[in-house]
Amino acid sequence: MTMESVKKTRAKVTDAPVEAISAVTEFDGKPFFNRELSWLEFNRRVLDEATDDSLPILERLKFLCIFSTNLDEFFMIRVSGLMEQAAEGIGSTSSDGMTAAEQIAEIYERLKPMLQKQVKYLGENVFPALEKEGITVESYAGLNAKEKKTLDKYFHNNLFPILTPQSVDSSHPFPYVSNLSLNLGLYIEPDRAFTQPNLKHLFRQRRFIRIKLPPSVPRLIPITPRGGRFALVEEVISANVAELFPNMKTSQAYLFRVTRDADIEIREDEAGDLLRTLERELQRRRDRFAVRLEVSATMPDKMIKLLMSGTGLSEDEVHSVDGFVDIPDLMQLYSLDRPRLKEKPITPIVPAPLHKKEDIFEVIRKQDILLHHPYISFSTVTDFISEAAEDADVQAIKICLYRTGKDSPIVSSLMRASRLGKQVTALVELKARFDEGNNIEWARRLENEGVHVVYGISTLKTHSKVLLVVRREKEKLVRYVHLATGNYNPFTAKIYTDLGILTADPEIGEDASSLFNFLTGYSQQDKYKRLIVAPLNLRERLLELIRREKKHKLAGKDARIIIKANSITDSALIRELYEASKAGVEIDLIIRGICALRPGIKGLSENIRVRSIIGRFLEHSRILYFLNGGEPNEEVYMGSADLMNRSFDRRVEVIAPVLDADIRSYLKKEVLDSYLKDQINARTLSPDGTYKRIAARTKGGFDSQMHFVGLDTPV
Repeated sequence: MTMESVKKTRAKVTDAPVEAISAVTEFDGKPFFNRELSWLEFNRRVLDEATDDSLPILERLKFLCIFSTNLDEFFMIRVSGLMEQAAEGIGSTSSDGMTAAEQIAEIYERLKPMLQKQVKYLGENVFPALEKEGITVESYAGLNAKEKKTLDKYFHNNLFPILTPQSVDSSHPFPYVSNLSLNLGLYIEPDRAFTQPNLKHLFRQRRFIRIKLPPSVPRLIPITPRGGRFALVEEVISANVAELFPNMKTSQAYLFRVTRDADIEIREDEAGDLLRTLERELQRRRDRFAVRLEVSATMPDKMIKLLMSGTGLSEDEVHSVDGFVDIPDLMQLYSLDRPRLKEKPITPIVPAPLHKKEDIFEVIRKQDILLHHPYISFSTVTDFISEAAEDADVQAIKICLYRTGKDSPIVSSLMRASRLGKQVTALVELKARFDEGNNIEWARRLENEGVHVVYGISTLKTHSKVLLVVRREKEKLVRYVHLATGNYNPFTAKIYTDLGILTADPEIGEDASSLFNFLTGYSQQDKYKRLIVAPLNLRERLLELIRREKKHKLAGKDARIIIKANSITDSALIRELYEASKAGVEIDLIIRGICALRPGIKGLSENIRVRSIIGRFLEHSRILYFLNGGEPNEEVYMGSADLMNRSFDRRVEVIAPVLDADIRSYLKKEVLDSYLKDQINARTLSPDGTYKRIAARTKGGFDSQMHFVGLDTPV
């Protein structure tokens, strides 16, 4: 399919209308939004998706779960960091001048109505809608005798043997409560009817008992072998809890959950062996301080105070949940085979240049190939690596692995290539947050197969997405490179939107070799022909590109900037965008998550528009467009970096220019313009920090994500 046929067969989105900011606000002296509060507003947009009645019911449930999972990570990393700063008495720490204590207070204030909305919508909308479809989460007390007997049998066979009640008294200190575990709290006391004299003296007082719900058992237990009726494991345990305490009286049991700090910091002078150091830190993570206590709304005050004392948390850090505790467990319902209650699956396609199933190396030599996931199948990448592993002419394979997922076919291909005698190098980033343990396991397996494994640089995270294949062809070595915005993870490639390019450009190939030499051998390469690399020169190069657009505008030439990224927080970059805006450069930012830049401020950012796309797929691609004086000279870049301080200073990131003219045109006129035209998934950022939806889904309109379904990439 040529670029012309693409234009004829799809809705035209070129010169898409840009949503204007309704009013320009006077500058109040605050040029930046707060990072943490901006993240909360992102999660509010996720919650808005969850409460959109036009979505299929299981999709709404999925977004409710994502909202909570996001929040868990936010508390484990960001709130825990603020709590440490507040405890150490650190003053102003944020770009808007708020102290850590002020930020925590504001987070709690904004979060309260969101949590109330989430729990209310789940109870009043989602559960009733699921019930109409025959999917119910039912109270144990409301079941008939036969059903209770079935669940009691389940308790004795599957729960009783693995439950471990832990008491709190003078000889039993408050037990360690693991991060994000779900627990029951109750009291026990002696039964006066018990007459065994030899044991009576041991059970004279009332005691608190903690029972951890076993993570190996599903939260939702089927009431009948078939159908969609479920009971909660905590209610089954509570109904049978007397079995755990013969001859004792038991009180009602209440749910609680603790969130702990999970950030890992490795000092360079402590990281002689990064693998072992990280393994030790992962062991220590379980002992990190608590940051949040979630309790059932019906839990008595006395029990809450005991839990506060045991976890070291204050009243402000206790979150009372008047509804379902630990909503992400309901993702179990999403796995049900109910396609009518979910979005229709899309069928990924093979990119146009590969339709003829020619030798992939020959195709890449002829032209660059653009991959747009999940619309283009990620099997294009896994098949390329598999073919490289089997190809007798391939001499070496080098790859950066950040998040690979479980049972990765890519890792299997790398091990296969090593067994076949190829030089295989895998940079496994051990510090990929929450994937550290998984990556350690993959690293050991790769090493056992003879793969040269590098664990990254202790002071930097290697976040770049680069694959290099070196092949001998006609007595010379040819480099093939895959550059991407997303991880080498086949699972997330189905639910994240990402971009990748397969190229045999010699200069990009040379740069890729230099990059791996830096990562594996600490070479001090400071000049790259094509690639822009952090922390070497990424911020400086982007500032230059923005200044160039400003210069063009002042000279009366065409100037425009469009940037799509996950987040923008770097103050130097934001200030440069402000300067470009003041010069009259039209700037459109498509920022899914955190945005510290304030658009629509008179005399500062009145030419900057910001929108966020939250839809069926997680928007993860990063694209940068610069008009550069006119369309023939326009430049497009894509890569792994967001516009954040950490991306520029504390990570190895790679941004690559798009060299192929057709691909540049496709990324501008089909991809970026589609996002700017989106009326279904887009919300625009106002100068006051609030986001406004452009149009309700029920009114119809242009959906950028669905526009890409079946849209072929150019030859």
